[in-house]
Amino acid sequence: MKNKSKYIVILGLSMVLYSSCKRELLTPIPQTSVADVSAFSTPFRVSSQVLSLYATLKNGAFYGGRAVIYGDIRGEDFINITSNLVTSYDVWNLNPTNSATAVTGLWAQAYTTIDACNVFLDGMATTGTTVVGSALAANYIGEAKLIRALSYYTLLQYYARPFADGNGSKPGVPLRLTAIKGTGFSDLARSSVAEVYAQVIKDLNDAETALPLTNGTAYNNTTRAHRNTAIALKTRVYLSMQNYAAVITEANKIVSATPPFTATSGVAHALQTDITNVFKTPYTTTESILSMPMTTTAGDNPGTQNQLCYYYYTQSTAGGSAEFNLNPNGIIANTGWTATDKRRTSLIFTKSDNTKYVSKYTTPSPYTDYVPVIRYAEVLLNLAEARARTGATVDAQALLLLNAVRGRSDAGTVLAPATQTALIDAIMTERRIEFLGEGLRNGDLMRLLQTIPAKGAAPAKTPSDNGYIWPISSSELALNKLCTDN
Repeated sequence: MKNKSKYIVILGLSMVLYSSCKRELLTPIPQTSVADVSAFSTPFRVSSQVLSLYATLKNGAFYGGRAVIYGDIRGEDFINITSNLVTSYDVWNLNPTNSATAVTGLWAQAYTTIDACNVFLDGMATTGTTVVGSALAANYIGEAKLIRALSYYTLLQYYARPFADGNGSKPGVPLRLTAIKGTGFSDLARSSVAEVYAQVIKDLNDAETALPLTNGTAYNNTTRAHRNTAIALKTRVYLSMQNYAAVITEANKIVSATPPFTATSGVAHALQTDITNVFKTPYTTTESILSMPMTTTAGDNPGTQNQLCYYYYTQSTAGGSAEFNLNPNGIIANTGWTATDKRRTSLIFTKSDNTKYVSKYTTPSPYTDYVPVIRYAEVLLNLAEARARTGATVDAQALLLLNAVRGRSDAGTVLAPATQTALIDAIMTERRIEFLGEGLRNGDLMRLLQTIPAKGAAPAKTPSDNGYIWPISSSELALNKLCTDN
C-alpha cells in the first residue's frame, strides 16, 4: 500500500461521500449520484476512501482526542481546573446527562465512523474489489473492519455495562453492520454486550487474516493497520472480557518468549530504549502500533478544545489550556514510582506552584502531537496481567514482562512481588504509570468492576451507582424508538 502522505488529502473526496447526504441516525449517508456511481470507480478513489476512514476515526470528538481524554479523566489521577462543561467537567465529575457534549459527541462520531466503514465495505463488495484486485481489496477491507471494531469496542467502554457484569448479558449498543442509505434505518434495538464483543472479535479476526504483515514504511506501520495491529487490539479486547487465555494466545503471536521482548513476525515491534521517543517527532517508532497522525494542514488536526495538549499541558509556548492537572493524591503520589524514573522526570511538568501536568503532548497550536491508540508496551503488560491472573503463583514470564516495561524507564528498580496478588497489584500500578494520559484508566477500572475512586470534589462511583456508565445519547433516543436508555 502506498502512503498518500496525509489523510487531509482525501477529505475533499470524502465530503462527496458523506457531507452531501442526510443520515437518519446521526451519521451522514452517501446518497449522491457521485458516491453511488463513481466513488469506487478507480484505484485512486478506492484508496482515498480507505484514508477517509482514518480521517473520520481521528476526528477530535473521537480518536483525535476526546475518546482518549475521557478514558483518563473518569479515573482518579486527574483534577479538573476549569469547571467547564464543554471541556468535560461533567465527565470528570461522573454525572454527564443524555444531552451532554461528551455523551452526544462521542456517540455521533463513533457511529459516523462505523457507517463510513459499512459504506466502504458495501462499495468494495459491489465495485471496489474488481477495480483494485482481490489482494489489495483484502488489505483495504481489513483496515475497514479493524476501524469498525475499534469504534464498537470504544462505545462499549462508555455506554454499556462491563462484560464481567453478567458475562456480557446486559444491553450493549445498536449493532449496525450495513450502510445507511435511506430512511427507515433508525429503529434498532441494542444488542447485548456479548453480541457486540463477538462482532468486535470477528472483525479483528477477519482483519488479522486480511491485513498485510507490514505496510512498508515506519509512517504507514504507525498510522495504518497491519496484521500485528489487529492482534494487539485483540489482547486489549480479550482483557476487557477477562478472557485471559485468549489474551495469552494472541499476545504470544507478537511477543517473544524471553527478553528482550519483540515481535518475531510482521512489523518488528519492540520497546523504545527511551520512552520519550514515542511522544516526539517523528512519532513512528516500532513501539507505536497504531497512532493518529496530526499535521499543521487545516482540518488535519484535532480542532478546538479536543487536543491532548490543550487538556493536559500548561506552557505559554504550547498554548495548553491546562484543563486538568495531576491529582496530588493519585498515581503521582505512589512511593514506588521513583524520583529518577524517566516517566516522572521527562513526561511530567511541574509548575512553580508545584502543580503537576502530563507532558507527553507539548506541541503548540494547532496541536500536532500524534495520538497514541495502542503501543507495544500495552501488549506486554496485557500479557503479563493475563499470565499473572491465570496461575496460582508468581508467574515468571509475567514478572519479566513487568520489569521490561519498568526497567526501560527506571533501570535502578527491579520489582519482585512475593505473591500472585502482589504481582497483579504491581502490574496494575505499572499500567497507571506507563499509560498516564493515554486513556486506559477507565477501561481498567470497569473491566474489573472496581469502584471509580473519588478525586477532588468528585465522588466515588461503585458499579451499582448511577453514573458508573454513561446514559445513551439523547439524539439516538429521539430518533431510535427501539433504543432504551441506561
